[in-house]
Amino acid sequence: MWKAQVPHLARHHRVVTFDGRGSGESDRPEGAAAYANDEYAADTLAVMDAVGVGAAVLVGLSSGAAWAAQVAAARPDRVTGLVAFGPPGGSWSPQAHHEVGTFADPPQSTEGWSAYNRHHWLGGGYDDFVEFFFAQMYSEPHSTRQREESAEWAHEVGPRVLADATSGRLGLDGAALTDLAAVLDEVRCPVLVVHGTDDRVRAPADGEAFAQRTGGSLLLVEGAGHGVPARDPVLATREIDRFARQVARSGEPGRRWTRALSRSREVLVLSSPIGLGHARRDLAVVRALREQRPDVRVRWLAQDPVTRALERAGEEVHPASAWLASESAHVEAACGEHDLDAFDAIRRMDDLLVTNFLVLDEVLEREDVDLVVGDEAWETDHFLHENPERKRGAFAWLTDFVGWLPMPAGGEQQAALTADYNAEMLEHRARFPWVRDRSVFVGSPDDVVEGTFGPGLPGIRAWTEREFDFAGYVTGFTPPGEEERVRWRAELGFGAEETVCVVAVGGTSVGAGLLRRVLAAVPACRRARPDLRFVVVAGPRIEPSSLPATPGAEVLGWVPDLWRHLAACDVAVVQGGLTTCMELTASRTPFLFVPLRNHFEQNIHVRHRLERYRAGTHLPYEELLEPDAFAAALLATLAAPVTARPVETDGARRAASLLLDLL
Repeated sequence: MWKAQVPHLARHHRVVTFDGRGSGESDRPEGAAAYANDEYAADTLAVMDAVGVGAAVLVGLSSGAAWAAQVAAARPDRVTGLVAFGPPGGSWSPQAHHEVGTFADPPQSTEGWSAYNRHHWLGGGYDDFVEFFFAQMYSEPHSTRQREESAEWAHEVGPRVLADATSGRLGLDGAALTDLAAVLDEVRCPVLVVHGTDDRVRAPADGEAFAQRTGGSLLLVEGAGHGVPARDPVLATREIDRFARQVARSGEPGRRWTRALSRSREVLVLSSPIGLGHARRDLAVVRALREQRPDVRVRWLAQDPVTRALERAGEEVHPASAWLASESAHVEAACGEHDLDAFDAIRRMDDLLVTNFLVLDEVLEREDVDLVVGDEAWETDHFLHENPERKRGAFAWLTDFVGWLPMPAGGEQQAALTADYNAEMLEHRARFPWVRDRSVFVGSPDDVVEGTFGPGLPGIRAWTEREFDFAGYVTGFTPPGEEERVRWRAELGFGAEETVCVVAVGGTSVGAGLLRRVLAAVPACRRARPDLRFVVVAGPRIEPSSLPATPGAEVLGWVPDLWRHLAACDVAVVQGGLTTCMELTASRTPFLFVPLRNHFEQNIHVRHRLERYRAGTHLPYEELLEPDAFAAALLATLAAPVTARPVETDGARRAASLLLDLL
């Protein structure tokens, strides 16, 4: 539950978390007495002893804050400070509803808070209660992810444990009841209370009373519910960090301040690590920017595999890049065989996105940056709109698609979730239009899909045309003429008599299944066309030796200038990422594209653009399972005339000009 806080805090403090009894990987004893408040307080001290922590700042949510107060009152030598989110104010029973009067007796009703009843939970009503409770805990709009994840944890706990734990907290069934008001009166350490004004579990008056009794300070979060650490993770993390530093009285490192007119022009580029396409186009834009403004210093906040491309290009990677959490690894862990629910993968990446935004936030707090360019850096755009006071300097947002869209396999639930995500983005833009100083679409208006953001929401293309400037597509290279193409073939070792097929899957390991399927089909392809030679590019995150050796095919690792191979070959098979497909389109190379199943961007946004350019042949992954069917599709693509429309060649210059206005 503290996953959004731990990575940032752990860079500055020692952080210890533990699963309370009854949850996570901790034991689940039976009976209310095992869950008495004194037991939770004793567990805290036991954990501190086990990990060798003499004294610490304790951080707790709801009853966890009260248990922390018990430790602070009983052992002041072990607690240097206390941060309490949504705590009780003197009584263990919540003040926001009539829980105590209904919990132990058979319920007269199971509507609303009357469902907070152990008989109801144990009698089959647990699922309904969990859904109700977390809707109350996360009362803020667009809290689907927090409600969903909390419900998953609740079902790991189960009704029996929750009934025992609640009985123990309330002093029922023989469990000792601690006098919480007396405990709070004994707390002597510094205390920070953070409480939402829309807390429907513990009323704001509880937080005020907790702060008053402990002599602590109170931060009321307007419009927030009971789960501030999860729903407002940037605020919660920064408040814990600030408080811990104050308690420790740790001196700040030496600082330097430069007079405004003496500062160089600084640009920080955030390039999405999901694939390498963003890096190629961002490099092209940065080079065009330097041509027009040579005095600009550009640094990059980036992850592997983007950092490999940047270092090879001689670019300056910001040292804070080492603090970023790996988004590529998360996506790779979420995929099946050529199957990636891209929306769900990004949605479940919430803790990584908080961590990476806080890295940027810390950099901007310490350094002078004139312009931040976020190329599909989703966390930056989202959390700047959620925390607009954290904006410093100009911010430009680049993207090549607009709109989270559901896939058929996601059903009604995913349709509702994507619409909710889109609605939140639209509300962000309407309320805080100044957060983005420039929104740049990498493409043309016709590249934006038709349709709406969801029921009752605006049309995607019309909204995008109002919101964005259009740079045209950015390829990052000039397509070769026939003479240059012949020279490239010779340099790459492609024989004049060979028909070369390049197979590539981008910058993550998600495409490994596609490479294996193509390699399995090589014999069938070469039976039909003996002059076929396959060049399989594994990319930066797939070990070439992990792929089977196949006569007629060679496997390469990462190829930095892959666009030269794509322009020089006779035909290509690719995964369906926009950059690779558009490089093939610009080079007028025939190709098959095989979108990842359930990847909404590849199946909807990219496919729409390729249809507009009349480029590529769509091949469902299932057809790769039959080598003869794949061979037929590949040979048909080779034989068909290339009808692709020309791709813009001035996109980088146009994008750079839009950014220059901000410097």
